[in-house]
Amino acid sequence: MTQPFQNIDRLSLNQITTNAWNMKEAVDGCARAGVPWIAMWRDKVEAAGLSASRKLAQDAGLRVSSLCRGGYFPAATAAERRARIDDNRRAVDEAAELGAEVLVLVCGPAADRDIEGARAQVAEGIAEIVPYARERGVKLGIEPLHPMYAAQRSVVTTLEQATTMAQLYTPEEVGVVVDVFHVWWDPNLYPQIARAGADGRILGFHVSDWIVPMPDMLLGRGMMGDGVIELRKIRAAVEEAGYTGPIEVEIFNQAIWDMPGDEVVDLMKKRYLEHC
Repeated sequence: MTQPFQNIDRLSLNQITTNAWNMKEAVDGCARAGVPWIAMWRDKVEAAGLSASRKLAQDAGLRVSSLCRGGYFPAATAAERRARIDDNRRAVDEAAELGAEVLVLVCGPAADRDIEGARAQVAEGIAEIVPYARERGVKLGIEPLHPMYAAQRSVVTTLEQATTMAQLYTPEEVGVVVDVFHVWWDPNLYPQIARAGADGRILGFHVSDWIVPMPDMLLGRGMMGDGVIELRKIRAAVEEAGYTGPIEVEIFNQAIWDMPGDEVVDLMKKRYLEHC
């Protein structure tokens, strides 16, 4: 039986969890709480400045677990698709500058009703940026999203899909990000975790919880322990598959965003130790 964590050495604050905090506030909050990792979002990085964001983390002794997000490859026109490839290259550069080994890919929805065509555009987009990312030492982490987001955020909705896409490349180039909120429901979850881990393709592990009833489709994630996800069972499977890296707490929830940031971080630490 998987034992609870005794420390927070692997805990990472994903910046969306304390969305009201700017970069400096998030870094300072992690430092006060002893959280050793931070997962940065590009809008927060842009607001603070790329070099300033890197320096803030370095000065605080924080490591950057990932940068979110790249992806959103499908588009209605060739010009739009090219613009998105260019933006993904910029995201790779940002990840490299920040010292983040992983750029998280949220692959994007179809521009029309052609979902298979959109998946082909995702595959083409990843193929275009892999060489660029490889040269800069950044791994691409495909994050499958829950099927309810297929029309708005990603046509890649299962870990099986994501791993199949990733296996076209080496594990040093492309892997997957396992987010419990998106994959907990999948009857093939555990075999697919083992499959992804067999050649070291699990590049990230995100935790939150699934609240019943869900208060909002986007802003409805719960703090660990407030919902129905078997968090420790999934963590055990991910570790058995070989992943021992940082564990990001990534929560989209307006009620949590409205709380003082230090209270959120303290609660995050407590629930991480109790439930993950």
